[in-house]
Amino acid sequence: MMRTLLISAALAAVASTSVIAQERGTFSYPVLIPEVALEAAQAALEHCRGRNVQVAVAVVDRGGNVQVLLRDRFAGAHTPETAIGKAWTAVSFRTNTTDLIAISQPGQPSSGIRDLPGVVVLGGGVLIEQAGSIVGGIGISGGPSGEVDDACARAGVDKIKEKLVL
Repeated sequence: MMRTLLISAALAAVASTSVIAQERGTFSYPVLIPEVALEAAQAALEHCRGRNVQVAVAVVDRGGNVQVLLRDRFAGAHTPETAIGKAWTAVSFRTNTTDLIAISQPGQPSSGIRDLPGVVVLGGGVLIEQAGSIVGGIGISGGPSGEVDDACARAGVDKIKEKLVL
């Protein structure tokens, strides 16, 4: 009888260990849905229009994949790819692109990131976060400065903040 109890206890321990191992083998994370990504992009575009600025807006998911791309009618031909690059750069480096400018200057330890494919180190790439977890990024291109692009991106993020609460 005692031997049966020991065997049962050992099997239970192995079973619970395998469940823990299975839980550690995967994870769940929040995903920005396309409708909310579009809402952020539209709000950013409207904010820029309110400043008489024609831009392209890109929203990427947490992996840097494009979810939304909007280009205003008079935004330059380069702006869609640049907006995507800014959003992708923010997500990839987990840092708003404005914050990357100083740390990637020539002579700085991180200066090499500017030479990586697809990296755009200019203001206008902003993270979209939910409870400290990155769910995406928004990039703006076409404003007269990185500060203007940043302001438009932040307006897009602000528009959807209430939808990013757990």
